[in-house]
This record gives sequence, structure tokens and C-alpha cells, in this order.
Amino acid sequence: MKYTHPVLVRWSDIDSYDHVNNVRYFDYLQEARIAFLGEVLGVTGDVFAEHSVVLVSQTVDYLRPIMLRHPPYDVDVWVDAVGTTSYTLGSWIVDRSGESEDVYAKAVSVLVATDPDTHAKRPLSASERAALLKHVETA
Repeated sequence: MKYTHPVLVRWSDIDSYDHVNNVRYFDYLQEARIAFLGEVLGVTGDVFAEHSVVLVSQTVDYLRPIMLRHPPYDVDVWVDAVGTTSYTLGSWIVDRSGESEDVYAKAVSVLVATDPDTHAKRPLSASERAALLKHVETA
């Protein structure tokens, strides 16, 4: 199941070329990832206080420039894979305001579960694994 999170482009996101600076794409992806994990793991407050993780890798393919406009763009997030101590999320930034779905960026993010006290890698709990596995998207 894909989760969709709307993001509004802010004036401060725009660079001298009148489009969203490439670094801001990471902000949009992070915002959506946190909302997704809160929903998937059933946390209404600080998701990382209960399910400590670290982002260890993120790749982004920029497909087209995002422009300043209203309505918001959508960021879709889903689970690609679940391992013993980590999981991989897929996401894309997409415009659904017209008649077609135009994808602006595709991303892959790898998160590793950590112990909140020692910051060492830890196995995913049974409840984390179960919740994440419910949201795996197959190609």
C-alpha cells in the first residue's frame, strides 16, 4: 500500500533558476517518510522515540524540476523490503493536479533500527516487522 503525503512548495525552497533547489527534495521526502512511519507503526507523537532508526542511505533520481505553485505535490511512500535490522522505502514526488501523473523524482531510502541508548544496530521488533511487511509493494 502506498501512502500519500502532500507537500507545499515554500518560497524559500526556490533557487535562482526559479525552481525548487535539489536539496529541498530531501526535505519533502523526509517529511513524507516521517508521516508514513507514524501511520504504519501506529504512533501519534514522536515516532522515533518509540522506534529508533537511522537513515543510512538515500538516493534520488531527479526527473524534472519542481516549480513554485499551489496546489501541493504528492509524495508517495511505500515499503520495498524488510530485513532483520533494516528496511528499504521507495518514494516518489508526483504531480496529480492535471489529467496525468507526472513523476518529478524517485527515491530509495534505507533505514536501520537502532538502540535509543547505545545507538547500536538492533533487530527490528516483531511488531515493527509485522507493520512494515503489511505495506510492502511488489512490482
